Amino acid sequence: MNNNSSRAERAPPIVPSDRRHPADRRKRTMRALIYGSFNPRRLGSRRDGEQSFVAVDWHHPQWLAVAMLTLLMCVADALLTITLLQRGAYEANPFMAPLVHDAPLAFASIKFGLTAAGMIVLILLARVRLFRNVPVAFVLYAVLVAYAVLIGYELWLLEALSDAAQPPLLP
Repeated sequence: MNNNSSRAERAPPIVPSDRRHPADRRKRTMRALIYGSFNPRRLGSRRDGEQSFVAVDWHHPQWLAVAMLTLLMCVADALLTITLLQRGAYEANPFMAPLVHDAPLAFASIKFGLTAAGMIVLILLARVRLFRNVPVAFVLYAVLVAYAVLIGYELWLLEALSDAAQPPLLP
C-alpha cells in the first residue's frame, strides 16, 4: 500500500461554500408575522393527548371574538360604574373604590388593562384542562357570560336609581 494513496483517502471532504443568502431573514419581522398568521405551522400539540401548555401558531377564531366581546363589555362596565357612582351608588370592590373616586380615567385604564392581560393568558392556555376535566376555553366563555350578567345588573341598578330620583306622579 502506497503511503501517498492512504493520505488521499483520509483527506477531509471538501466543504461546500456557505449557501445562505446574505440578507438575514430574521430582520423581516413584520413579513414573518403576516406570513405566519395566514400559514400557521403548529396547529396543535405534537402528540395526541398532550395536556400541558403547548405553544401553537394558531388559535380558534371564536376565542378572538369572545375576547373582543369581553373587552367591549369591560369598557361598558367601566362607563356604567362611573355613571352609577355619579348617581349615588357606591363601589363594592375595596381595591377599585379609591381609584374610581379619585381618578376615573385611571380606574377605567387599569380595569381594561387587567381584563386584557387576563384574556391573553386565557387564550394562550385555552387548550389546557383545569383539574384534568375543564378546558380553560370554558373559562373564556364563563367570563363573557359573567360580564353580560354584570352589565344587565348595572342597567337594572341605573333604572332603579333613575326611578327613585323622579318625584312620584300626582293624580
